[in-house]
Amino acid sequence: MGNTGRRAAVAAAGAAVLALGTQLPAAAVNSYNATPAPERTEVGALVATWDDDGDPGTPDRVDWVCSGTMVDSGTFLTAAHCTTDWPENVRFHVSLDQDVQAGLDRAAEQHPGDPAAVARAVAVPGTAHSHPAYPGPASDTHDIAVVEVDPAAMKARWSFTPATLPAAGLFDRLGPQGLNGAGFTVAGYGTQEAQRGPGGHTHPGGGVRMKAPTTFNALNDAWIRLSMTAPQGNGGACYGDSGGPNFATVNGERLLVSTTITGDTPCYATNVTYRLDTPGARAFLAPFVKLP
Repeated sequence: MGNTGRRAAVAAAGAAVLALGTQLPAAAVNSYNATPAPERTEVGALVATWDDDGDPGTPDRVDWVCSGTMVDSGTFLTAAHCTTDWPENVRFHVSLDQDVQAGLDRAAEQHPGDPAAVARAVAVPGTAHSHPAYPGPASDTHDIAVVEVDPAAMKARWSFTPATLPAAGLFDRLGPQGLNGAGFTVAGYGTQEAQRGPGGHTHPGGGVRMKAPTTFNALNDAWIRLSMTAPQGNGGACYGDSGGPNFATVNGERLLVSTTITGDTPCYATNVTYRLDTPGARAFLAPFVKLP
């Protein structure tokens, strides 16, 4: 069930896109300056089942593949590179478990050879909608997606308060000076920073919801770049944190300001995140969630 091959393929699909890398014992986000995030109950993992043996009739693989955030009772926000380029029979699910990897491991023992049952044990099924213009140009890749889930099914399994999205153009109005002291926090289920070993670099961990502080670096038309260098007290995102949230406190309010998309390959320096206050992001989200 570990699916190292799929994770490596996703990780190599773009320039250091922060989808899944190698799975090893559980941890998440960068190990430095990171802590568990059981209180961030709106942050979840994207779970997928798919065919990998040439028989599309039934799924034979299951794994968590990315991170994301509930932005209302039935809408899970993630990245388009997490929901595209899959076999035709892929099915997506959303889990808000704190330790989704442990849940998958237990379910695999209870339902051997039945990936669909494993997914149902830890997550709620949903329907993915990727931005129709993804992948766009580097200036705006349109790397945004949602997974619609049944609100009643979610409520029956987890208690959470959806994240608050930013108002239109908020970060342009604030500018770099206003964002410098915003107190950013990244959250997700991803792996640790690169570690050297006999076989080269590996990225241990993954599957447990974690959080880490980051600081503002730069503001672009579609992007917020965040510093995650350890000497400054920062943590940061890594493989598997794609689609996951970056929160900040703006005017006393905790906002979901952006989603993790990419960064440097060893996960030491920069988290490149997709802004949620831009006209493009808001136009995509408008059919699915009420915007401020």
